[in-house]
Amino acid sequence: MALPRQRTRMTDQEVDEVIGTLLRWGVMLSAAVVATGGLWYIIQYGATAPNYHVFRGEPAHLRSLKGIVGGIVGFHCRRVIQLGLVLLIATPVARVAFSVVAFFLEHDRAYVAITLIVLSVLLFSLLGTH
Repeated sequence: MALPRQRTRMTDQEVDEVIGTLLRWGVMLSAAVVATGGLWYIIQYGATAPNYHVFRGEPAHLRSLKGIVGGIVGFHCRRVIQLGLVLLIATPVARVAFSVVAFFLEHDRAYVAITLIVLSVLLFSLLGTH
């Protein structure tokens, strides 16, 4: 009696399904986080009249990942909204990272190299300093 062979490779359809699921859940999670932060923002500041006479950019704590994540524990609504946007940006980056793994499991060196270049450009543009 022969034992069934273990399969280590994914079919193209399975890879497409995983990528589709990853993108779908990433966008849904991001939308839920932004909606939660937005609702909380409306509850806190909905009655406040905006002052559009003076431009005020985003505070420094909302421009870094460390600052955004640091305020989540206190449930600061603007930081929660920013976290949702970071999750939205991270979703396609996670897709590219998954593609590297899928191409590696397929032993497709050319696509691994190309996808690693794309991933490095994405990460450099997101995390690189000015």
